[in-house]
Amino acid sequence: MPYFDAASSAPLHPVARQALLASLDEGWADPTRLYREGRRARMLLDAAREAAAEAVGCRADELVFASSGTRAVHAGIAGALGGRHRIGRHLIVSAVEHSSVLHAADAHEAGGGSVAQVEVDRQGRVTPASYADALRPDTALACLQSANHEVGTEQPVAEVASVCRESGVPLLVDAAQSLGWGPVQGDWSLLTASAHKWGGPSGVGLLVVRKGVRFVSQGPADERESGRAAGFENLPGIVAAAASLRAVRAEAEQEAVRLRELTERIRVRVPRSVPDVEVVGDPERRLPGIVTFSCLYVDGETLLHELDREGFSVSSGSSCTSSTLTPSHVLKAMGVLSEGNVRVSLPMGTPEEDVERFLAVLPGAVAEVREKLGAPVAAATVRQDDALVVDALGRRCPIPVIELAKVIGDVPVGGTVRVLSDDEAARLDIPAWCEMRGQEYVGEEPADRGSAYVVRRIS
Repeated sequence: MPYFDAASSAPLHPVARQALLASLDEGWADPTRLYREGRRARMLLDAAREAAAEAVGCRADELVFASSGTRAVHAGIAGALGGRHRIGRHLIVSAVEHSSVLHAADAHEAGGGSVAQVEVDRQGRVTPASYADALRPDTALACLQSANHEVGTEQPVAEVASVCRESGVPLLVDAAQSLGWGPVQGDWSLLTASAHKWGGPSGVGLLVVRKGVRFVSQGPADERESGRAAGFENLPGIVAAAASLRAVRAEAEQEAVRLRELTERIRVRVPRSVPDVEVVGDPERRLPGIVTFSCLYVDGETLLHELDREGFSVSSGSSCTSSTLTPSHVLKAMGVLSEGNVRVSLPMGTPEEDVERFLAVLPGAVAEVREKLGAPVAAATVRQDDALVVDALGRRCPIPVIELAKVIGDVPVGGTVRVLSDDEAARLDIPAWCEMRGQEYVGEEPADRGSAYVVRRIS
């Protein structure tokens, strides 16, 4: 069964498996003890730290191992803010950061700090100028991911780091998605990553704090990992994480070329074979294995189930899932279509024939979902002040957009449609539909229930 969700968690690399099994026999003792077993464990830990530091491009004494990438992010943000509390309590993040960063920002704001969220363009990228504009005299820390986990867009980390450095502000980089492909360039100050993203075991994160960066660990003191990551080291996991990072790096250059060709194949052929599709993310500056697209008039959860039945494991940032009913914050920040969203993230070694079979299966799966949703009970339509009103209240994504598409042809050119909806996804999907269809999105108006989304027919 083809597994196309490596951005969530990559399959365990064979080298990681070998190192994990070997270190279970050798690395079980406390590496702080002086007896033989402790010394052996310490040697394994030191070797793993050296290997990981070499891959990151930092000193070994700047890197500590945490219990996860999320814990590394939380510890890194809290420690950097704590170290610079005399400067101020202003934090900068991008609108498309991983939820671990945004949750840390929420906690900081709830504790009395201030947060500036830098917007992105339609490709999901920030600009160095936007970070420069967000900087203030009381800015304590800025955060920026190296590449986005949902759409694969790479960020201008080196340029942003330079802007921050000129103002004396440290930059924390979440490198979870990109570290397996290569080191993060630029004069960044802190870096975090997670081993399960590059084929290492889960439960191992990296936190790097450059020398000279003010950092005060928060919470109770702990003697482990320089006091920056509390708890007994998961030594077998750490050894496997470092070994697999070295292994994937050795394969990365050649594999990146191959996966870029496969994802480009998907980017080009999906819009040709499936109508009403928007491919999202930067077409050039993106990670090798990720391609994301959204399908109009499709329920995202249903489409994922259809693809699962065909043997494909993919993920979605769609709002059309029973678990969230709200759009992905990444797609929302980009202003792109969220309904029927599919993220394909290919692990290293993905065979070409698996991609070809996916491309063959996808059009039928989308058509089947659209057929199921294509003839719902028609929404009530009325005329109100010469505008057509579509009542989609109480109906979830993608029904409001489907009903809009049904009636737009009945509206004279220059006329308007008001779509009544209480579904949060409509706020994103109706403007995205207008852009795809060449119609004018006039705006959102208050209504007795939900909101009224006004669309003017242009053609």
